[in-house]
Amino acid sequence: MEEFPQLRTVVDRGFDNPEDVDLALDYLGKSHGIQRARDLATEHAKIAAAAIDSLPDSDDEDVLRSRRALVDLTQRVITRTK
Repeated sequence: MEEFPQLRTVVDRGFDNPEDVDLALDYLGKSHGIQRARDLATEHAKIAAAAIDSLPDSDDEDVLRSRRALVDLTQRVITRTK
C-alpha cells in the first residue's frame, strides 16, 4: 500500500468481488512488497538463529539435535515455495 495507496480502497472493500482480487494481485505483482516481506523474514530468521546459537553449550545429543532442527526450521520458513 506504500507503493500503491489506491490499494487501500480495494482492501477495505474486502475481496467478495473477483475483480478486486485481480486488481489487488495486479498491484502486488507490480510492487516490491513480496521481496520486502522475504527480506524481513530473512532478517528475522537470522535473529532467531543467533538467539538459538547463543544458548548455553550442551553435550546432550538431544539438545544439539533440537537446536539444529530449530535453525533448519528458520531456513525452511524463508525458502519454502508453497
